[in-house]
Amino acid sequence: MTPETRLNHSLPLLLHVATAITGLIDAISYLALGHVFTANMTGNVVFLAFAVAGAPGLSITRSLTALVAFLAGALIGGRVATFLSGVFTPSWITTALSLESALLLAATLAAVNFRDSSGSSFQLYSIIVLTACAMGIRNATVRKMAIPDLTTTVLTLTITGLAADSRFAGGTNPRWRRRLLAVLLMFFGALIGTLLLRRSLVLPLATATLLSICCVAISMKQRVVLEARAL
Repeated sequence: MTPETRLNHSLPLLLHVATAITGLIDAISYLALGHVFTANMTGNVVFLAFAVAGAPGLSITRSLTALVAFLAGALIGGRVATFLSGVFTPSWITTALSLESALLLAATLAAVNFRDSSGSSFQLYSIIVLTACAMGIRNATVRKMAIPDLTTTVLTLTITGLAADSRFAGGTNPRWRRRLLAVLLMFFGALIGTLLLRRSLVLPLATATLLSICCVAISMKQRVVLEARAL
């Protein structure tokens, strides 16, 4: 197996783990941070529209904060990819994922003694900004990686592909295992996040941080392998 093939096999694994992280972050942001999404900007923009229209239980400020922080993270992720991707592919992936892990760790520390979304505004918005920025970096990185069916945050096209490309629709079921696994990991990530939130906000954030560190480890391993083969 060539280094390039090893890299191609490791990236789907990395992105599947990242998809589970998204489920955790969605559970955290929606259930604990006041009905806002910090990973899924489609839902967040819709929530923003609802809030502008005066729907109860939603906040223009929280949704806008998440959107701006996500955009800032995407900008950072894009700059990292632009400056480092031409040097060595795993280098910019590792750097971007390390930034995500650092931000999620900071969010975990910021969540210590967190009560609920009606508590300290500074603590609440700190967690929103940190998690949204982390997810923005991740999405910019994943977009640059361009692995089919693994966006890690949105499943609409993935689920559409499962049906539209199935044998029932006259297709050949391409990458159906990858697609189905992504859906299941998002589901179980959100499920685990919801269960952990019954204890505290720190637990699901810490879990997301550990999984993100696992993604960094996968990327670093491939970087070492490719660097060794290049010598």
